[in-house]
Amino acid sequence: MAAKSATSGLMLNYTETGAPDAPTVIIVHGLYGSGRNWGVIAKRLSDRFRVITPDMRNHGMSPRTDSHSYPDMAGDLAELIAHLGGPMHVVGHSMGGKASMLLALTRPDLVARLIVADIAPVSYGHSQIQYINAMRAVDLSKVTRRSEAEAQLAQLGVEPALCSFFTQSLDVPGKKWRLNLDTLAAEMDKILGFPQVDARFEGDTLILSGALSDYVQRDHRPEIKRLFPQSHFAKLPGAGHWLHAEKPRAFEAAVRTFLAG
Repeated sequence: MAAKSATSGLMLNYTETGAPDAPTVIIVHGLYGSGRNWGVIAKRLSDRFRVITPDMRNHGMSPRTDSHSYPDMAGDLAELIAHLGGPMHVVGHSMGGKASMLLALTRPDLVARLIVADIAPVSYGHSQIQYINAMRAVDLSKVTRRSEAEAQLAQLGVEPALCSFFTQSLDVPGKKWRLNLDTLAAEMDKILGFPQVDARFEGDTLILSGALSDYVQRDHRPEIKRLFPQSHFAKLPGAGHWLHAEKPRAFEAAVRTFLAG
C-alpha cells in the first residue's frame, strides 16, 4: 500500500492497493471523510482489484481550495483517473457519490461501472453545518489523543459513531483538523445541491442504499433513471446512511457481485 499524488492539476492525495495490472476501482469518500476511512474495504477488495482511495479536495492530505463544487470535484477525479489510466470502476458514497455521478455524466469515457452509495442526484434540504460548528468548538490545545477530542464532540451532542469518524480527520500532534472547515461551511449549499446536467451515463450503475436511510427515496427514481438509464437499485438490510461502515461485509459483497457483472 502506497500513498501517492497525481503529477498535475490539483494533485489529489491517494492511496493505491492491489496488483497494478488488476481491474481498477476508485472509491470516493463522503463529506468530512478521507481515503483512509476506506482502508479496510480497499484492502479486502485488493485480492481482485487495484483499488485507489483518494482524499477529495479540502479533505485529508489533498490541497485546500476556496471552492468545493461538484464540477470541481468531478474535474479532480477526472484528472486523477486520466493520470493513473482509465477507465475505472467508480464507487462513491454520499458527497463522493454525487461527485462520481457528475464524473460519469461529464466524462463517461473514464467510468466503467458506477456504484453510488446512499445518495441521489438531487438537492437535499438538511444541513451538515452543525458538525462543522462542533469541530470548530473542540479545544484542540487540550487534546493529546483522539479519544479526548471524541469526548469533547460527545459533550457537544455529536453521536458516538460520528465522533469516532470525525476524529479520523484530526491531526493530533499538529493540533488541527485535516478538513478545510471554512470552505466546507461556505460551500455547504453546493454540497447539498446537484448541478443541472444535460447528459446521460449509459453504463451499468448500481444505486446501493441503506434500508434504514431516507437519502434515496422512491420519488428520486425518475430523475436517477433519466440520468442513468442502466441503473439498478439495491438496499442493505439493517444499514443506514453510513452503510459501508455499519455493514462492511455486506457492502463489500454487493460491490463484488455488481462488478463481476
